[in-house]
Amino acid sequence: MVGAPGLYTYGAMRIGGIIRDAGFHPKITRDLSQLHGERVFLSLYSTLHLLDPFIKETVRRIQHEGGECIIGGPVSSGPEMVLGELHPNLVVCGEGEEAVRHIMNGEEYANCPNCAYLADDRIVKTEQKRMQDLSFPPPLIPDDIGTQDIRGAQTYIETHRGCFGRCGFCQVPRVFGRRIRSRDLDEILREVRAFQKKGVRKIALIGGTGSLYRSKDGEVNSGAFISLLEGISSIMGQKNVSCPDIRADCLTDEVLEAVQANTIGWIFFGIESGSEKVIGLMQKGIPIDKVRDAIDQCRQFGVRPAGSFITGYPGEDEEDFQATKDLMEELSLDDVFVSIAEPIPSTPLAELICKQSPETDLVSIPHTGEYKGLHLTEAEARAFDLMLHADMCRPVPRITQDDQYKNYLNEARKQGSDIRNVTRLLRQYYPR
Repeated sequence: MVGAPGLYTYGAMRIGGIIRDAGFHPKITRDLSQLHGERVFLSLYSTLHLLDPFIKETVRRIQHEGGECIIGGPVSSGPEMVLGELHPNLVVCGEGEEAVRHIMNGEEYANCPNCAYLADDRIVKTEQKRMQDLSFPPPLIPDDIGTQDIRGAQTYIETHRGCFGRCGFCQVPRVFGRRIRSRDLDEILREVRAFQKKGVRKIALIGGTGSLYRSKDGEVNSGAFISLLEGISSIMGQKNVSCPDIRADCLTDEVLEAVQANTIGWIFFGIESGSEKVIGLMQKGIPIDKVRDAIDQCRQFGVRPAGSFITGYPGEDEEDFQATKDLMEELSLDDVFVSIAEPIPSTPLAELICKQSPETDLVSIPHTGEYKGLHLTEAEARAFDLMLHADMCRPVPRITQDDQYKNYLNEARKQGSDIRNVTRLLRQYYPR
């Protein structure tokens, strides 16, 4: 069986397809209580899953029933944590397709690439390599895929792997590399048709910056990207396709025309901060003036710009935070997502946070300013303030009602709590 907590993840469906192609008859579930069998593949997409008592019990139950539990997904960037917290039989790290083929062919763990496991109380890591051929069998798509909602889509679909960027908070260039490897367009479109046949009404693209499809050396291949969007929208319909994430330095007029003509007409930029100093600390590599130009360019082509902002990054001070608020007000984005800097295993940000002293850790320092009475940490207070500020900075300002105010407050508190838990876990396994 193949499963993921609460969602049919694209990775789980891909692995299910690999298993089926090997001559087996796998089942897929998003209900972990239904995971049973001789060999169970569990896809985990959040570091918090490593602390989840139900997931820990699920792994124990599978093994108690005589099954073998194999864990992959984004958490595999920290195999030491996965093995130490969940005790699976095997961790598949990074790109897992080849490893799963070996496993299903009965190979010993030591002969399976991109894996980690315990032997004689020590961690063994096998050869780590990236696939050069991204041709895969069709994914294992469940019959009820049409019932789920991931940011407005029933599923995401992979078009390429890699990103030429170096963002310190992102694991994509560390897991998939900085060279772009793209899938064949005909295979992508066959996959889109298969999802549609199973009830998917809205589909979104993953793979980092969407416009990097078939790019080389960071140069956008506008023609390939246009063909990609035109092909998908010809199947799904223009209003049922989204290509949300594009770097501000990966735009061309042709890209914007294709987005406007073949998708729901939104682009989500990772803006992150209004401070050039913090942008440098993040290794973002995109000057703020380039962001301003990208937002203006979107509006010229009738594309609605949205953006994400990160606060609480190590080294961010009050002046940097105010610069972010000022930029948010200046850009007047159609939508905004705010998050506290989250340490993801294998990223420079995780290393920075693990090295921080408690006196400089914004996610732990009590806030003593405007929101002192709400008992927030400094990072939580900044995130909460940005959420409120974003409402007032939309093209049509939105008055934050009591319920939304409470939602923002709870979200800021939850992010802070989650990041403190993840940080403790990282420091336990990767001490300074």
